[in-house]
Amino acid sequence: MRKILFILFLFFKLKVFAQDFTFSQFYEQPVLRNPALAGLFKGDLRVSGIYRDQWASITVPFRTTSISVEYKSPVSNSNDFFTTGLQMSMDGAGDIRLKRTQLLPFINYHKSLSDEHDSYLSVAFMGGPVFSQFDPTQIKFGDQYRNGGYSATNPTSQILQGNGYNYWDFWTGISYTTVFTNELRFYVAGSIAHANNPKIKSVISNEVSSIAPRYSMNIGINGKVNDRDYITAFVDYFTQGGNRQMIGGVLYGFSTQSTYDDQEPTILYMGSFLRWNDALIPVIKLSFNHTTIGLSYDINISKLNTVSNWRGGIELSMAYTNFLKIRSSTLDKVRCVSF
Repeated sequence: MRKILFILFLFFKLKVFAQDFTFSQFYEQPVLRNPALAGLFKGDLRVSGIYRDQWASITVPFRTTSISVEYKSPVSNSNDFFTTGLQMSMDGAGDIRLKRTQLLPFINYHKSLSDEHDSYLSVAFMGGPVFSQFDPTQIKFGDQYRNGGYSATNPTSQILQGNGYNYWDFWTGISYTTVFTNELRFYVAGSIAHANNPKIKSVISNEVSSIAPRYSMNIGINGKVNDRDYITAFVDYFTQGGNRQMIGGVLYGFSTQSTYDDQEPTILYMGSFLRWNDALIPVIKLSFNHTTIGLSYDINISKLNTVSNWRGGIELSMAYTNFLKIRSSTLDKVRCVSF
C-alpha cells in the first residue's frame, strides 16, 4: 500500500524536480547530458543505445531505454562542422506502468577557433514532444480498501480526468573543446534543459504545474597515455529546482597491441564512477571494430540501502561509429572533433 501511494504521490503532485533520465553510463548518451556534446566523435555517424533496469530488488523495476543518432557533416571548405540527429528515450515505472517517451531532434554547430589546433566552440539546440501515460486500471485507491481488504469493484470517490499528459520540451547548450597534445582531448560545457519551463496539467485536479529548468556543467578528458594505454574521465553536475546531483569517475583502457593512426585498436576499459550520496558504479567497456559495448552496475550507498541491500540497477550500452563513403564525409578533412 505504501508503494502504491508513493507512486501516486510522485505522479499526481507533478512538482517533480528530477524527472530527467539518469544513466550511470551517462557518457554513452551525450545528448541527454548536453546537446552541445553531440558530434564529439571520430567519424560521420554514431548510433548509440542504452538500457537500464533499476530497483528490481525493491519494487516493480524501473526500465529505461534511450537511443540516439548523430550525423556530422563539414561546412564548405572550412574546419567547421554541423551535427544533426535525433534523441529518443522511453521509460516505464511502477505498478501503474507510468511511461514517458521523448522524441527530440537536435542540431549542433561546431565553430573552429584555430587553424593550428583542434579547438571548437559549439552551440546546440534540441526540442520536441514528450508523451506520458499510465494504466488507470492498475491504480488502487485508499477508499477501495474496506474491512482490511482491497477489491477493484469497490467504488472510489477519486475521479481521473485522463490517463497521461503531453508537452513540448526545449534544451540548449554550449561547449568548448580543445586538444592538449595530439592524443589528449578536453572539453567543458554547460546547458539548460526544459528551458521553456514546460507546463503539465494534473489528471486529478486540473492544477497546472511546470518542470523546473535543469542546469548542467560537464567536463571530460580522454585520449592516449602511450601506444597501449588510454584514459577517460568525466564529471557532470546538475541542479534543478533546488535539487543537485553530481556524478564522475575514470576509465582506464589498455590494448594488447601497439596501434597507428590508421588502425582501430581493440581496447578494454575498466573503472568506476560515483553518483554522489547515491551509488558506486563499477564499469567495464570493450571497444572494437568501430563498436563499443559497456556494462555497469549500481551499488546503492544511499539511505535506501537498508531496503535495497546495496542493490541498484544494471545498465547495458552499445554504440557504433564510422565514416561514410560519401562526398560530404569528414574523412578527408584535415581535422575533426573527436572524443
